[in-house]
Amino acid sequence: MSGFLKVDLRRLSPHRPPALLLGGVNLVRALGLARIPVIVAAAEPFTPAMASRYCVGRCALPPLAQRDAVAERLVRAGEALTGALCTRVPLFYGDDDQLGLVQDFRDALSPYFAFVLADPALSRALHSKQLFQALAECRGLPVPRRLHWDELEQFDAPVLVKPRVKTDWDRSAVASQLFQGAGKARVFPDSAALLREPLAEALREELAIQEYIPGDDRSLWSFHGFADEQGRLLAWFIGRKIRTYPPLTGDSSYLELAHHPQLAALGRELVPRLGLKGVFKMDFKRHAANGRFHLLEVNARFNLWHYLGAKGGVNLSQVAYDYTTRGRIPLPAPVRTGYRWLSPRLDYLAYRSLAARGELTRTRWLASLLSARKVYDLFAWTDPMPFVAVLWDEVKHLSRLRRRLMRWLCTAS
Repeated sequence: MSGFLKVDLRRLSPHRPPALLLGGVNLVRALGLARIPVIVAAAEPFTPAMASRYCVGRCALPPLAQRDAVAERLVRAGEALTGALCTRVPLFYGDDDQLGLVQDFRDALSPYFAFVLADPALSRALHSKQLFQALAECRGLPVPRRLHWDELEQFDAPVLVKPRVKTDWDRSAVASQLFQGAGKARVFPDSAALLREPLAEALREELAIQEYIPGDDRSLWSFHGFADEQGRLLAWFIGRKIRTYPPLTGDSSYLELAHHPQLAALGRELVPRLGLKGVFKMDFKRHAANGRFHLLEVNARFNLWHYLGAKGGVNLSQVAYDYTTRGRIPLPAPVRTGYRWLSPRLDYLAYRSLAARGELTRTRWLASLLSARKVYDLFAWTDPMPFVAVLWDEVKHLSRLRRRLMRWLCTAS
């Protein structure tokens, strides 16, 4: 194969082609649980996903910021794989930047890769929080009220601010200064507090502002699914967050599968109203007082939840693979809610933050960890090498630090 594509074709079959994955270890395992071979594509020379037992090859990419070069490299990989296997290869993508690239270069990629995407206009709306808010309001979706800067003085209630765009926001002044590098949004106790924040005034053109829906992390729910090109929902499951770090606005640290008839009905109703196609996740927050579900955003990409869903019996990665390779439609299957997903490091930080606010005791935190079977963000008994690779890298860094310290001590006077 080409120098940038390292894969043993003898391990591959046109009857079960590999998935090319722009993503991490959770998605590798979701595919691996379905016995789908995976080629991991990344700009880094090595990622934990590449150490997985389910990874059969690697594809070296340029930095994602070099979008034209990345698309060209993917096309070349597609040419090599389809030429050898005589069939298109399913393409999976795990974050908004990767999704944006696939959407923008869909015409160049589609001869070699199999995927289902939303229509371009909807894709653009889902990629921008400002466009999505306008779309949701136009279609009467249950979204939080949007607030304009000029009307904040008349709004006497908590408000939430978040970046207007989904891509590159984590390297923006909004993330580093206004959010202080922690979380995906910021909650202000009232509009007056927001108006008093000089950074918010300076960054107002980069912010989306809306009413804050009251409720803790357990009020955050999600409806996950996969729809075909006609918008027919083929499979779905419901998830609920237990904790995030930072609380309320941060990354997931502890998740669970769940059942909720009201949300199930709402999610199924919104799929055709939005015109969703392919994989998606609808994020909701349930109002702490009246129990109403408010739609926060829709992400049309694969994500870490799919590993947990696969353990619960609804593997959306497998559904996408089977549909794009063979047109197979799965039989209806209810999700089993016995498993939870845990990031030990983030959840410990979440516990520390909640404990400092008097909202979670050590006993309750430990009890929540012991109350269910778990899968982890990195460790797995059946697939240990990603964890070993990360641990070994940490040990090497500690060794380098120790050697530098000893050299300094030996030469200090």
